Amino acid sequence: MRLGVLDVGSNTVHLLVVDAHPGARPLPAHSHKTDLRLAQLLDPSGAITPEGVDRLIATVNEALEAAEDKGCEDVLPFATSAVREAVNADEVLARVRAETGVDLQVLSGEDEARLTFLAVRRWFGWSAGKLLVLDIGGGSLEIAYGIDEDPDAAVSLPLGAGRLTSAWLPGDPPDPQDVKALRRHARAQIARTVGEFSRFGSPDHVVATSKTFKQLARLAGAARSAEGLYVQRELKRKSLEDWVPRLAAMTEAERAELPGVSDGRAGQLLAGALVAEGAMDLFGIEALEICPWALREGLILRRLDHMHTPSMGELG
Repeated sequence: MRLGVLDVGSNTVHLLVVDAHPGARPLPAHSHKTDLRLAQLLDPSGAITPEGVDRLIATVNEALEAAEDKGCEDVLPFATSAVREAVNADEVLARVRAETGVDLQVLSGEDEARLTFLAVRRWFGWSAGKLLVLDIGGGSLEIAYGIDEDPDAAVSLPLGAGRLTSAWLPGDPPDPQDVKALRRHARAQIARTVGEFSRFGSPDHVVATSKTFKQLARLAGAARSAEGLYVQRELKRKSLEDWVPRLAAMTEAERAELPGVSDGRAGQLLAGALVAEGAMDLFGIEALEICPWALREGLILRRLDHMHTPSMGELG
């Protein structure tokens, strides 16, 4: 069947269309993405503004038209931290439901971490052993660890690249003192969680997902996305440590000129790099591998799992 996943995130509203069958890997068929920047469309109280809700509804309707055009039999709609943490989330969800017919499922941060972990596990397989998975989004950082498809530990921290840029790095280029303050803040937040994971022992494989990690790996010399999903891409901590001060000295426009960095993400790349560097340092990670699958694929896989659970008679 052809499925659509509608991801209302802090940075973008992204419709991913895949051809999906139980027991087979989902094959991407179409991608429709809008840079909505929902996390920036908040009033001082933390509510999504009326303009922001209007733009969200228009964007969801556009995505639904794209899903219909591409022949989707069903669309799985979900929202992450920007909607989850808005003080008027219930009103926003009600308006979206009334004006688009879409009932957005709001995922908790732990849900995000667990579904992303499932996608990474399926991508790398059982031979990857104990996995530690990191994912930096626009609003939050997810960390998960485990040996099965459901992680033994999963946490979500308010350390998304967009959120931190808005709150901590107003200058362009940023003030060095602001960069130092954000570095301290991010590391203090991450350090609180390290003990929860270290009791499980060292991971066999460390993996990162998300646009932030992909762009940082590209800066450090990883293959371009045009070279395909199956090319191994790695990010080494030493390379990241070399890049952080360089990114801190650049303007947003200068970062946008770097290989693999999009205009829309250039402003928040430094904050993402500081979080990535802090996580790799505090968890003792020398290098990690980039996984092309993440939360959207995790949702698709979970849906396929629930579509067809064989009975004992079918197994016999």
